[in-house]
Amino acid sequence: MNDVEAKLMEAQEGALAALVDVQSEPGLEEWKQANLGKTSLVMRMFGSLGQVPKEDRPAVGRAVNALKVALETAFTEKQQVVKQNQLSQAIASEKLDITLPGRALRRGRLHPLNMTLREIYRVFGDMGFQIYRSPEVELDDFNFTFLNIPPYHPARDMWDTFYTETEGVLLRTHTSPGQIRVMRERAPEDIRVILPGVCMRYEQLTARSEIEFIQIEVLVVGKGISFADMKGTLKDFVARTFGPEARTRLRPSYFPFTEPSAEMDVECFICGGEGCGVCKGSGWLEILGCGMVHPTVLQYGGYDPSVYSGFAAGMGIDRSTLMRYRIDDIRHFRNNDIRFLEQY
Repeated sequence: MNDVEAKLMEAQEGALAALVDVQSEPGLEEWKQANLGKTSLVMRMFGSLGQVPKEDRPAVGRAVNALKVALETAFTEKQQVVKQNQLSQAIASEKLDITLPGRALRRGRLHPLNMTLREIYRVFGDMGFQIYRSPEVELDDFNFTFLNIPPYHPARDMWDTFYTETEGVLLRTHTSPGQIRVMRERAPEDIRVILPGVCMRYEQLTARSEIEFIQIEVLVVGKGISFADMKGTLKDFVARTFGPEARTRLRPSYFPFTEPSAEMDVECFICGGEGCGVCKGSGWLEILGCGMVHPTVLQYGGYDPSVYSGFAAGMGIDRSTLMRYRIDDIRHFRNNDIRFLEQY
């Protein structure tokens, strides 16, 4: 036992003496491998405990473990000293002024589309409308059939629809399916809601059209709702959004789910009505389609068309944002170009 203890004591003194001269992290790693690694005396002693007489094993084991603890403690303390010395040297040599303030974090910004959405929410909120959200992945019946567009109806060709592999399931082409959902949920109560959300259509990418776009549906249902109510509401919306000087016009149109139907245009803000690439030379930009809710749609929604009437409108937020911020290409919204986004 005395020989073992002496050998361990000698190993400890030699290891600690060598550690004093270590001044770098590579030197520390080398010292650790030599004194605490798999081939070190400590590890070899642990591996040979089975050869020690049974009655001596506890004492030898305690002595070897004490050596291991002492070396590990000394290594940890030396490691802290080396790191502190390296930091002090770096500060002295790099002339780093640690009293200078750090770099401020760059704050994110709202996307132009989100700013337009929030403004529209505010405008319609002031007019007494609520927000109602409906699914982006829809059923064929809600997207078409319940909106007076049965499977054989040629109007289905107006929408370039993305169908899924599940029969009867598609990516909604407009927010109008939400009309049926909110009517069935609230009938026979009066309704005054807007339904925002993303829509998808397989369209050619141009300066004024994208595959993905954001739309807001407007729906009012009640007793005695007239076309005049619709026109007044939409003109008030345009004045609040684009300014009281914004010129508008209503054009007769056709939608299967409204009767009569119309489209509302706003004078092109890019060219001032003179004609440009964004307005296709017409001087006007279509911002929404509208009309009185078709009696068939009211019936599918759970309302008696002989008692209730209503109007609906659907507008693309992307195009409205183009006009609001005088942007000349709709594709900027989803290109993630920081140079463009940081302007807003």
